[in-house]
Amino acid sequence: MINPYDKQLPPEGDIYRREAISFGVSNDHILKTKNVFDTFQEAKAIKKLLNFKSNKIILVTSAYHMKRAKNLIVKENIDVVAYPVDFRSEIIDVDFLLNPLNWIPNSRNLSSSSSALRELIGRIAYKSFF
Repeated sequence: MINPYDKQLPPEGDIYRREAISFGVSNDHILKTKNVFDTFQEAKAIKKLLNFKSNKIILVTSAYHMKRAKNLIVKENIDVVAYPVDFRSEIIDVDFLLNPLNWIPNSRNLSSSSSALRELIGRIAYKSFF
């Protein structure tokens, strides 16, 4: 996907291709979709890219985003092997909860709740409309 807010950043696919090659994956074994803006477009682009060459992919994406991404790709009749990464869970102990300073809103928690809300809206929208 490309970053619609910063056109100077390279597309994610280019970044991940370079990363895979640095780990020894042959460039011939890497397929990259055209540039897309969202998960819905990416699912469609994956289907077009495969063009009956295969009907099975390994989906590497954030664990947080996996359910929505996998569901959209499965709707394209593609068999998906999920490989979630970037787990974002934290262990919160009792001492954390007892500290009154931790109950004051801060920018980090606002960002987390914003991400969670965006993912929830995306799941509802994709489930309802697509």
